[in-house]
Amino acid sequence: MPELPEVETVCRTIRPHLVGRRIERVEVRERRLRRPVDPDLAARLTGRVIADVRRRAKYVLIDVGEGEDWAVHLGMSGRLCVGDPPSDLSHVHVVVSFDRGPGLYYRDPRRFGLMILAKEGEGLGELGVEPLGEHFSAELLWRLRKRHRRLAVKSLLMDARRIVGVGNIYANEALFEAGIRPGRRYGRVTRAEVERLAEAVPAVLRRAIESGGSSLLDYRDGEGREGGFQGSFRVYDRVGEPCQACGALIRGRIVGGRGSYYCPRCQS
Repeated sequence: MPELPEVETVCRTIRPHLVGRRIERVEVRERRLRRPVDPDLAARLTGRVIADVRRRAKYVLIDVGEGEDWAVHLGMSGRLCVGDPPSDLSHVHVVVSFDRGPGLYYRDPRRFGLMILAKEGEGLGELGVEPLGEHFSAELLWRLRKRHRRLAVKSLLMDARRIVGVGNIYANEALFEAGIRPGRRYGRVTRAEVERLAEAVPAVLRRAIESGGSSLLDYRDGEGREGGFQGSFRVYDRVGEPCQACGALIRGRIVGGRGSYYCPRCQS
């Protein structure tokens, strides 16, 4: 957490408040993140005008001109919100002021996030296909199946070098929708199942975005609101509860080191 729907929601909710505004001051209160914040980040950002806010994988990319993006990864507990941080809110790492309008702050209690200034398209590591983009398709998934036959299908969905941003929650939910158990080897998935999966992944992600993402612990959107998709989970974190489709009890197991959830009747 946060996964693609949460990051996309943050981008959509902060964009109207930021685009066209000049950064007047950047206060770095705590440099210790997954990678320490560069000492010169504040100076390099000050005076820049924000041209756009967009998402790539699980990164918020704030276009600050000169061919550079201010890239923010929310890690496991990061929160990027417009406005001034409440006085009683702890773990606020960075506070930004603009020439007009509300400010922006970044909070990250677990400090797994990342904040860098990077050239466009660089510095983010090896990233795969966007599941909401034009290149995500059944044909892509079928080609990946040929190269990763021994890999669990859920592990493939969560490999950011192949497909970005899906994350644990939405991989579980998409596999339920496609009728595939998360631990099945990818080589045993049929063409028909691959086609169902190619439809289920973007469908689940879009519904989650429409609901503002999922708030399980720290996640809030860019205006401080909780998401609502957690009320729509079909299998995620529902071990022992009845399947909403058939009534069988939801089961759980570990796949690729992550908690995985499935219906023993609806998924094979």
